[in-house]
Amino acid sequence: MSSDKKVDCSRRNLVFATAAVGGVATVATAVPFLASMAPSERAKAAGAPVEADISKLALGEMMIIEWRGKPVWILHRTQEMLGTLKKLDDQLTDPESKRPMQPPYIKGETRAIKPEFLVVVGICTHLGCSPIEKFKEGAASGISPDWPGGFFCPCHGSTFDLSGRVYKNKPAPDNLEVPPHYYMSDTRILIGEDKKA
Repeated sequence: MSSDKKVDCSRRNLVFATAAVGGVATVATAVPFLASMAPSERAKAAGAPVEADISKLALGEMMIIEWRGKPVWILHRTQEMLGTLKKLDDQLTDPESKRPMQPPYIKGETRAIKPEFLVVVGICTHLGCSPIEKFKEGAASGISPDWPGGFFCPCHGSTFDLSGRVYKNKPAPDNLEVPPHYYMSDTRILIGEDKKA
């Protein structure tokens, strides 16, 4: 009888060991398989959508993510920043954003789905340089005493307001591009894709 119990125990141990090895092999196979389903770096560069977590983006701060090899700026605008936008129409080349530099669902001077969040491609429409943020107003900005804040391209001097709209008489012919995007939740934006109907 004791030898039968030993055989039963060893069989049970063999079953458990086989199941454990099988489970490990399944996980080892599944992880690379699931990872292969995520967009590759090549797919991202070709235009695969990318997610941005804006949960920690404080008022007045800007974050940069990469989409299609381009920098995409997400600026959390303050009420003061938004307040400057209506005052600039006579100084801008395309104040109503009539040129097709944004998806059709982006309207008005905020050029945004949610007014407090600006989402633009950070590439100057003149020769493809990357402007720098100059959010300080007036002489502190280094631009001019009446500067309300915005973006400045150091390559040839193009200036853009806090909605990415280009000022008149500057080398850049168009406003900064607004990429297709939508809010997956209050704190996550998907850049590179319009919301499906």
